[in-house]
Amino acid sequence: MPSEITIYTDGASRGNPGPGGYGVVLISGKHRLEKSEGFRLTTNNRMELLAVITGLEALKIPGSKVVVYTDSKYVADSVEKGWVFRWESKAFKNKKNPDLWIRFLKIYRQHNVRFVWIKGHSNNTENEVCDRLAVNASSASFLPEDLGYTPEDVSNMLL
Repeated sequence: MPSEITIYTDGASRGNPGPGGYGVVLISGKHRLEKSEGFRLTTNNRMELLAVITGLEALKIPGSKVVVYTDSKYVADSVEKGWVFRWESKAFKNKKNPDLWIRFLKIYRQHNVRFVWIKGHSNNTENEVCDRLAVNASSASFLPEDLGYTPEDVSNMLL
């Protein structure tokens, strides 16, 4: 079994909703992988969560020991404080981003994952790389549709 895998993630949107993207840096020993993708219309929280999902889905060995560094309280607290598991038990009723949370839980349960919240824009080198990846991805000339995004996601945030 490989040593612990470190994943840094960040999401961004220009407007909320607006064009958005995510950035991921995976580090395992001497190996490093950077991933990013942008979408035409999405939210910052969707991109934060999708960054984590994409990072975990890139892992090739089930049962990997993983530390995810994120500047998203939404993602880190939802998992570390157990909120997402209560949401799941209630079929995500009245919760935002159920499509991504369901996808997250499927891959999360295949590994031994711990989350560490880090302050964004605090000179953490890898978080800054993820931020640049996310922002650049959100600025691409052709952006696909975020098929899970619905305008209700934002209207629920305003209540």
